[in-house]
Amino acid sequence: MRYRLVIFDWDGTLMDSESRIVACMQAAAADVGWGILDAEHVRDIIGLGLPEAIERMCPGMPADQAEALRRRYSHHFVDAERTPSRFFPGVEAGVTRLRGNERLRLAVATGKSRRGLDRAFASTGSGDWFHASRTADETLSKPHPRMLEELLAEVGVEAKEALMVGDTEYDMEMARALDMDRLAVTYGVHAPERLARSGPVYTAASFSELIEWLHD
Repeated sequence: MRYRLVIFDWDGTLMDSESRIVACMQAAAADVGWGILDAEHVRDIIGLGLPEAIERMCPGMPADQAEALRRRYSHHFVDAERTPSRFFPGVEAGVTRLRGNERLRLAVATGKSRRGLDRAFASTGSGDWFHASRTADETLSKPHPRMLEELLAEVGVEAKEALMVGDTEYDMEMARALDMDRLAVTYGVHAPERLARSGPVYTAASFSELIEWLHD
């Protein structure tokens, strides 16, 4: 394998959580009196940190209302997680295959909060799949490359030895800022033509396809 570190986005790349995020954000906006958020606008911000997502979706929203929206979104999402979201087809088998390579390290770089990612790890039993992880509330939100820089430093790998896997242009641009290889998946939230603008080294239509590409 050409890489020593593969870094995965979470929502839309490993976890099939798009519809849940959209529904919870729409409910939260209604709760705080902002009105109906268009589903496409919500899909567009998946992958960003929550403060950055709210600022982008709701320009001009007063700070106190934005904070109320953040709290209500978290409430709805935690409540919805009583029924855990599912991994995309092929994820569990694919990650198991990658973990069989003792030289390879795996990590997560996500727009989720640390509490949110830890809940997802616990509910799916996937926390020990990864050697490191970064969340948006621990560092800077995508597309800033800070979380990738921190992961590279923690694992002790150079950018040229790493691959970022994601479903949004935020993932792709974050990696491009470090001249890191990036692999786009098209089963998530951003359209293939949008992902293509960031110059991925490969574009996969399924998780199984990206695993096969990695092992070529």
